[in-house]
Amino acid sequence: MKKNLISIVILALLIVNVILTAIMMFSIVGESRKTAALVNNIATALDLELTAGSEGEEAEEADIPMSDIETYDIAEKMTIPLKVEVNEEGKEEQHYFIAKVTLSMNTKDKGYKEYGGEMESRESLIKGEITDIISNHTLEDARNDQDQIKEEILTKIQQMFDSEFIFNVSFSDTMIQ
Repeated sequence: MKKNLISIVILALLIVNVILTAIMMFSIVGESRKTAALVNNIATALDLELTAGSEGEEAEEADIPMSDIETYDIAEKMTIPLKVEVNEEGKEEQHYFIAKVTLSMNTKDKGYKEYGGEMESRESLIKGEITDIISNHTLEDARNDQDQIKEEILTKIQQMFDSEFIFNVSFSDTMIQ
């Protein structure tokens, strides 16, 4: 009699376990589908953002064949203080933009023939212009609007050389803190 009673209790617990597992599976599957859909939407949005940004840059560089492009890397990473911001508590916060800067040059441009071979001697002037422009931007600008900062730097460098042989500015190893 005792064995039959234990068997019935075990059978009842087994049935309850199966029912609770089924309920849990239906609730988890529904939530996991919603999560998968959300992740998919975010991935799609990021992919669109990445491809939209890269198409614009490729369009500019497509005019110049790769054989006519030379790059000039600023010797070391630049650490530039960003504009001081006041936080919610009224305290000033200093943030920094750290990046390695590369300039792309068109070797067929007349300005390249004049200045291209002497970029090392003008590196401190270029770094000064880059520092001036980046230090006028806030942390939020540096995080969200790097393309605008690159355009400002490019415009200023082109004005400095009075030539458009430098046609692109790019950042690598970027860190904003």
